[in-house]
Amino acid sequence: MSDYRYPYQDGVFVLNHLVGLEQICNEAGLEEFAEGLAEAVLDEASKLGCEKLAPLNVKGDQHGALISNNRVQETVGFADVYQQFCDGGWPSLAANPEFGGQGLPDVLAVAVNEVWQSANLAWALCPLLTQGAIEAIESHGDEALKANYLSKLISGEWTGSMNLTEPDAGTDLAALKTKAQPNGDHYLISGQKIFITWGDHQMTDNIVHLVLARLPDAPAGVKGISLFVVPKFLLDENGALTEQRNDVFAVSLEHKLGIHGSPTCVMSFGENDGAIGYLVGEENNGLACMFTMMNDARQGVGLQGLAISERAYQHALEYAKERIQGTLRDGSRISIIKHPDVRRMLMQMKSSIQAMRALVYVARAETDRAKNAEDESICLKHQKRTDLLTPIVKGWVTELSQEATYLAVQVHGGMGYIEETGVAQYYRDARILTIYEGTTGIQALDLIGRKTLSDSGEALNELLDEIHTDLDSIKHPDLQDITQAVLEALSTAQKVKGWVLEHRTDSDALGSASVNYMMLLGYLCGGWLLAKSASIAFEQLAGDEAGNEFLQAKIVSTRFYTEQLLPRVTALAAAMYAGADSTMALKEEQF
Repeated sequence: MSDYRYPYQDGVFVLNHLVGLEQICNEAGLEEFAEGLAEAVLDEASKLGCEKLAPLNVKGDQHGALISNNRVQETVGFADVYQQFCDGGWPSLAANPEFGGQGLPDVLAVAVNEVWQSANLAWALCPLLTQGAIEAIESHGDEALKANYLSKLISGEWTGSMNLTEPDAGTDLAALKTKAQPNGDHYLISGQKIFITWGDHQMTDNIVHLVLARLPDAPAGVKGISLFVVPKFLLDENGALTEQRNDVFAVSLEHKLGIHGSPTCVMSFGENDGAIGYLVGEENNGLACMFTMMNDARQGVGLQGLAISERAYQHALEYAKERIQGTLRDGSRISIIKHPDVRRMLMQMKSSIQAMRALVYVARAETDRAKNAEDESICLKHQKRTDLLTPIVKGWVTELSQEATYLAVQVHGGMGYIEETGVAQYYRDARILTIYEGTTGIQALDLIGRKTLSDSGEALNELLDEIHTDLDSIKHPDLQDITQAVLEALSTAQKVKGWVLEHRTDSDALGSASVNYMMLLGYLCGGWLLAKSASIAFEQLAGDEAGNEFLQAKIVSTRFYTEQLLPRVTALAAAMYAGADSTMALKEEQF
């Protein structure tokens, strides 16, 4: 069974050279931390993630959370590591210093989160959801909510959960039935929520539930949704925790394909006297507050796709080096990593993971640039880029993670199908990533609608122009095959953008093409960032006679990506141009 190791060289390379962590630190007034920050922080995070958290991954899979008398008990060992996680200050890494955070860049926290997600994806969902609660309260809560809840959430002393989905209201939030009745300075919440990740556990003294509900006189549809904080245990008038249990309980756990160590709860609110809740933001404006949580979570799930792919790749690589199968002409036996088809699978995993990492980190850095912007126009520019890249990060990266984890199983052959090998867990765990926090189809519709048509492609034009400028700056003759391949993909993307704008009134054409559109832009962004990486690697290798194996491999990985994965752009465009006729032609009875 393979041990996990954070891919230190690639992570630091992306942070320092693609993201520009030093510049981000300087813009944030963190000059004293800039030099060597990534190396120092990731080294410490790796110790906890690799030595303490990763060994619990299989245990969580085999002995998942249990429920008894509305009380969820997490996997044995999870709470101890969570306490070490908090003692090390990891929850507060990028949080606001006003509420006890360390104020370091968001993009650095994302790199650290990759450690946790690779080491133990099920466990790491708990702090991931807490981050969404922090974002919602800090962005939309009043001063009392901030004072009562933020410092405890940021320290990790309390955790948070998101309560959106109901039995009859999944993606269609307009159909939600949970009620909120005004009652003095608070509201009484009643209803049921399903698929609530880490909705209950015993690792902390309190859990802060963020709950969507509808007021009695609320307008119909999504315009009538409000957001509320509903704590597991109530606070007194001074904001101190009491022993008074709120009327909110986990009533059952889902039996899932993967992430067994993460309790997925059915939550009941207000079965007795009503669960006490406090309004976040304005009444009937919960959708805006929710998207603050959800956009943060969507980028977090994209990170999970990267992380589980990396873990599966390391497992497959170790097996490929050790598994002896095949004989040379001289009679000597060889490991399967020498077989071309196994090499193909490993190279596809390696190159796609590097593309994922580059995109996930670069996208998150846009939030830092928006925070540090000197004026509103620059802030808006970076926020628009964040909004554009979020569905691509969530959709493309998690879809690609299905391939990476599948290939990891395939490298193992028949042994990959046997649970004892361990690699099947990554395949099962990854399957949820394209579903929760908005399915792939939802991400694609968001990208083609809100992020392209709503501004007539302006934000996308800015991205495509930047890609073109970056490619034009790569002058090395040895890299022209790479840049030419990405330029051709860029040209296709520009034509596809025109097709989308031309068909803006054809909902069937756009709906059937939207996933292909999202995947096409994902492969393009991956090619763009890998091409930049190869150029940087080439410059660093110049004058170094001995060379650097990591930098040399970076160039080879980029070339493999442009030869073997980037051509998918052409096929995806052709499928889009075909339109929706065959997709929509059959009557329902013909299926």
